[in-house]
Amino acid sequence: MNRHRHILLAAAAAVVLTVTPANAENGVLNDLEIAHAAYTAGEIDVRYAHLALAISENASVREFAATMIRDHSAVNEAALTLVGQLNVTPQDNDLSRVLVDTATQKRAELKAMEGKAFDCAYAQNELVYHQLVNETVEGHFIPSATVPELKALLSEALATFKVHEGHAEHMVAALGCST
Repeated sequence: MNRHRHILLAAAAAVVLTVTPANAENGVLNDLEIAHAAYTAGEIDVRYAHLALAISENASVREFAATMIRDHSAVNEAALTLVGQLNVTPQDNDLSRVLVDTATQKRAELKAMEGKAFDCAYAQNELVYHQLVNETVEGHFIPSATVPELKALLSEALATFKVHEGHAEHMVAALGCST
């Protein structure tokens, strides 16, 4: 788990803190890039959850996965509504691409597992993923967002995702996963 967390955090930090032409003035992602990255992160977690429902037979893992689908889908629906109201198009960016690439690799690893090995790997990944997302949303996205409605949506989502992080932490412990 620590290796995966280190790789994700290093990649995300490198991308979030990199000055690109689109954000050269202030060294952060713009609102449209933040919206894209946040939506992408939610979609990735929904995909992880669908995989868990397809593979796991553990009731607590399946319940957690169902919660991830419900909550992340709701946040992404709210994001799509906001994008429609503001009549803007989120911008793909390096952070979104790093998240997708890393998730593709992780999904391939998870697909090769079953039983308790899968359950622990999924639970540990969910813990690390929520830590990464929460740190990024709280430390970078919310302070950088300039559109009040986006900032509010991110703040509301963060409260939910912090609950997910705690739930994932408890799930890892309850499953007896080694760290």
